[in-house]
Amino acid sequence: MPASLPHLSNETLQRRVQTFARLLHQRRKSMGISVQNAASAASMSRDTWYRMERAETTVTIAAWFNALAVLGLNFGIGLEEIQRSPSDSIPVAIRLAEYPQLAALAWQLGDKVILSPKEAFDVYERNARHIEESALEPDERRLIENLRNVFV
Repeated sequence: MPASLPHLSNETLQRRVQTFARLLHQRRKSMGISVQNAASAASMSRDTWYRMERAETTVTIAAWFNALAVLGLNFGIGLEEIQRSPSDSIPVAIRLAEYPQLAALAWQLGDKVILSPKEAFDVYERNARHIEESALEPDERRLIENLRNVFV
Protein backbone atom coordinates (compact mmCIF):
# COMPACT_ATOMS: atom_id res chain seq x y z
CA MET A 1 0.00 0.00 0.00
CA PRO A 2 1.46 3.42 -0.95
CA ALA A 3 2.24 5.90 1.77
CA SER A 4 -0.32 8.62 2.23
CA LEU A 5 0.71 12.15 1.38
CA PRO A 6 0.37 14.94 3.92
CA HIS A 7 -2.76 16.98 3.37
CA LEU A 8 -3.19 20.66 4.12
CA SER A 9 -6.30 21.45 6.06
CA ASN A 10 -8.59 24.08 4.57
CA GLU A 11 -7.67 26.42 7.42
CA THR A 12 -3.93 26.04 6.78
CA LEU A 13 -4.39 26.54 3.04
CA GLN A 14 -6.52 29.65 3.58
CA ARG A 15 -4.00 31.09 6.05
CA ARG A 16 -1.14 30.61 3.60
CA VAL A 17 -3.07 32.11 0.72
CA GLN A 18 -4.02 35.10 2.89
CA THR A 19 -0.35 35.65 3.74
CA PHE A 20 0.52 35.42 0.05
CA ALA A 21 -2.30 37.82 -0.89
CA ARG A 22 -1.23 40.32 1.77
CA LEU A 23 2.33 40.22 0.41
CA LEU A 24 1.13 40.93 -3.14
CA HIS A 25 -1.06 43.80 -1.99
CA GLN A 26 1.65 45.40 0.16
CA ARG A 27 4.28 45.05 -2.55
CA ARG A 28 2.01 46.53 -5.24
CA LYS A 29 1.04 49.48 -3.03
CA SER A 30 4.63 50.17 -1.96
CA MET A 31 5.69 50.27 -5.59
CA GLY A 32 2.92 52.72 -6.43
CA ILE A 33 1.39 50.43 -9.05
CA SER A 34 -2.36 50.54 -9.64
CA VAL A 35 -4.36 47.33 -9.79
CA GLN A 36 -5.20 48.08 -13.42
CA ASN A 37 -1.53 48.46 -14.40
CA ALA A 38 -0.41 45.42 -12.40
CA ALA A 39 -3.15 43.27 -13.89
CA SER A 40 -2.39 44.48 -17.40
CA ALA A 41 1.33 43.76 -16.99
CA ALA A 42 0.49 40.26 -15.70
CA SER A 43 -1.85 39.60 -18.64
CA MET A 44 -4.94 39.17 -16.48
CA SER A 45 -8.10 41.05 -15.74
CA ARG A 46 -8.38 43.59 -12.94
CA ASP A 47 -10.98 41.30 -11.35
CA THR A 48 -8.51 38.40 -11.22
CA TRP A 49 -5.93 40.60 -9.53
CA TYR A 50 -8.53 41.72 -6.98
CA ARG A 51 -9.46 38.09 -6.36
CA MET A 52 -5.82 37.30 -5.60
CA GLU A 53 -5.53 40.21 -3.17
CA ARG A 54 -8.73 38.94 -1.49
CA ALA A 55 -7.04 35.53 -1.11
CA GLU A 56 -9.48 33.58 -3.26
CA THR A 57 -8.12 30.09 -3.75
CA THR A 58 -9.80 29.63 -7.16
CA VAL A 59 -7.21 31.76 -8.98
CA THR A 60 -4.86 29.67 -11.13
CA ILE A 61 -1.25 29.16 -10.14
CA ALA A 62 -0.20 30.75 -13.46
CA ALA A 63 -1.90 33.99 -12.42
CA TRP A 64 -0.05 33.96 -9.07
CA PHE A 65 3.31 33.42 -10.82
CA ASN A 66 2.58 36.22 -13.31
CA ALA A 67 1.74 38.53 -10.41
CA LEU A 68 5.02 37.64 -8.69
CA ALA A 69 6.97 38.41 -11.86
CA VAL A 70 5.27 41.79 -12.30
CA LEU A 71 6.18 42.75 -8.73
CA GLY A 72 9.78 41.56 -9.04
CA LEU A 73 9.31 38.66 -6.64
CA ASN A 74 10.40 35.04 -6.91
CA PHE A 75 8.59 32.05 -5.51
CA GLY A 76 10.77 30.02 -3.16
CA ILE A 77 10.48 26.63 -1.53
CA GLY A 78 8.09 27.85 1.14
CA LEU A 79 5.97 30.91 1.61
CA GLU A 80 8.59 32.34 3.93
CA GLU A 81 11.01 32.38 0.99
CA ILE A 82 8.80 34.88 -0.84
CA GLN A 83 9.11 37.38 1.97
CA ARG A 84 12.88 37.60 1.70
CA SER A 85 14.49 40.13 -0.61
CA PRO A 86 16.61 38.25 -3.15
CA SER A 87 19.34 40.17 -4.95
CA ASP A 88 17.17 40.50 -8.05
CA SER A 89 14.33 42.23 -6.26
CA ILE A 90 13.85 45.60 -4.66
CA PRO A 91 13.09 46.50 -1.06
CA VAL A 92 9.56 47.59 -0.24
CA ALA A 93 10.89 50.62 1.65
CA ILE A 94 14.10 52.28 0.47
CA ARG A 95 16.07 54.03 3.20
CA LEU A 96 18.06 56.98 1.91
CA ALA A 97 20.82 56.35 4.44
CA GLU A 98 21.59 53.00 2.78
CA TYR A 99 22.11 54.51 -0.69
CA PRO A 100 24.54 57.48 -0.73
CA GLN A 101 23.92 58.55 -4.32
CA LEU A 102 20.16 58.47 -3.83
CA ALA A 103 20.50 60.50 -0.64
CA ALA A 104 22.59 63.09 -2.49
CA LEU A 105 20.08 63.27 -5.34
CA ALA A 106 17.11 63.56 -2.97
CA TRP A 107 18.57 66.21 -0.65
CA GLN A 108 15.47 68.38 -1.11
CA LEU A 109 13.21 65.81 0.55
CA GLY A 110 14.45 66.92 3.94
CA ASP A 111 13.10 64.73 6.73
CA LYS A 112 11.72 62.04 4.43
CA VAL A 113 14.18 59.22 4.97
CA ILE A 114 12.21 56.37 3.38
CA LEU A 115 11.03 56.24 -0.22
CA SER A 116 8.79 53.83 -2.06
CA PRO A 117 10.44 52.02 -4.98
CA LYS A 118 8.53 54.24 -7.44
CA GLU A 119 9.71 57.41 -5.67
CA ALA A 120 13.32 56.18 -5.67
CA PHE A 121 13.11 55.25 -9.35
CA ASP A 122 11.74 58.70 -10.20
CA VAL A 123 14.58 60.41 -8.29
CA TYR A 124 17.22 58.31 -10.08
CA GLU A 125 15.65 58.86 -13.50
CA ARG A 126 15.16 62.62 -13.11
CA ASN A 127 18.74 63.03 -11.93
CA ALA A 128 20.53 60.38 -13.99
CA ARG A 129 23.05 62.90 -15.32
CA HIS A 130 24.18 63.64 -11.75
CA ILE A 131 24.88 60.02 -10.72
CA GLU A 132 28.57 59.35 -10.22
CA GLU A 133 28.87 55.88 -11.75
CA SER A 134 32.35 55.32 -10.33
CA ALA A 135 31.13 56.09 -6.80
CA LEU A 136 28.16 53.68 -6.90
CA GLU A 137 28.40 50.90 -4.35
CA PRO A 138 27.40 47.42 -5.57
CA ASP A 139 24.13 47.43 -3.58
CA GLU A 140 23.07 50.78 -5.01
CA ARG A 141 24.04 49.77 -8.54
CA ARG A 142 21.93 46.61 -8.15
CA LEU A 143 19.02 48.67 -6.77
CA ILE A 144 19.09 50.97 -9.80
CA GLU A 145 19.16 48.01 -12.20
CA ASN A 146 16.29 46.29 -10.41
CA LEU A 147 14.21 49.48 -10.33
CA ARG A 148 14.73 49.89 -14.08
CA ASN A 149 13.70 46.26 -14.66
CA VAL A 150 10.43 46.88 -12.84
CA PHE A 151 9.51 50.38 -14.01
CA VAL A 152 10.88 50.61 -17.57
